[in-house]
Amino acid sequence: MKKLVLIFMFFTVVCSAQQDSQYTQYMYNTITINPAYAGSRGALSVFGLYRTQWVGLDGAPETSTFSVNTPLNNSDLGLGVSLVNDKIGPTNENTLSADLSYTVPTSETFKLSFGIKGTANLFNLDVNKLSFEDQGDPQFQDLRNKISPNIGAGVYWHSDKAYVGVSIPNFIETNRYSNNDNAIFKDKINYYFMAGYVFDIDYYVKFKPAVLTKMVQGAPLQVDLSGNFMFNDKFVVGLAYRWSASVSALAGFQVSDGLYIGYGYDHETTNLRKYNSGSHEIFLRFEFFNNYNRITSPRFF
Repeated sequence: MKKLVLIFMFFTVVCSAQQDSQYTQYMYNTITINPAYAGSRGALSVFGLYRTQWVGLDGAPETSTFSVNTPLNNSDLGLGVSLVNDKIGPTNENTLSADLSYTVPTSETFKLSFGIKGTANLFNLDVNKLSFEDQGDPQFQDLRNKISPNIGAGVYWHSDKAYVGVSIPNFIETNRYSNNDNAIFKDKINYYFMAGYVFDIDYYVKFKPAVLTKMVQGAPLQVDLSGNFMFNDKFVVGLAYRWSASVSALAGFQVSDGLYIGYGYDHETTNLRKYNSGSHEIFLRFEFFNNYNRITSPRFF
């Protein structure tokens, strides 16, 4: 029993600092944290990402994400669906979300989108990976295939060169494990703010600084800063910094009008760097355009 409690205490520390799935290349994966992003790219966008965190550390997080979002015909509505799988030690979570957005123009260049998110979360604890005295303890059998619903909302103000967004993906706090009414593993409300702007350095070079902040009760404020350069609308290189956590190198390539591939590497700046060789993240985005919404140059976000 003590071993089990210690394990959960460890994962509480991890999850208190991280909570929602963590991404270095968040600017390409906005749909998972802000439902107002759905359909904002003006095309059917298919996205897949795999992240392996803290490589070499036993039981370290692994995240797989798949999402699709699109505007609905020529209306002001956007629709998105996403699936996120998180593995941390003996736990396995699958989160299925549906997003609906509504967009109104605020000027000739800017639009304001409002979004709502509905989520179903399937949480599973593999008790076979744990060691405790009472193998038949019903408290831990109840942690298999626990389903919990949630709702979220967001606002996204954007143009072809800039964006600002605020969102709360999940309004409902969920207890994953409790003992005598005291939650040991609890999903808390995550508050997000993001912003970015694209500067045209010259005809062939663009520069985009971006920021993402995340607030969670009981955890330090998380701030992600990044700067990416795009060359000739094809190659992207940049750096990112997660406050008091890691530094990252980013790279991407626009293979065709519709296909983009990206990679990110994180190097820990905390004491945890002594026990792992960093984190890796790779993603693919494929977009389907019609004659009316085909882009003339790729967007950074």
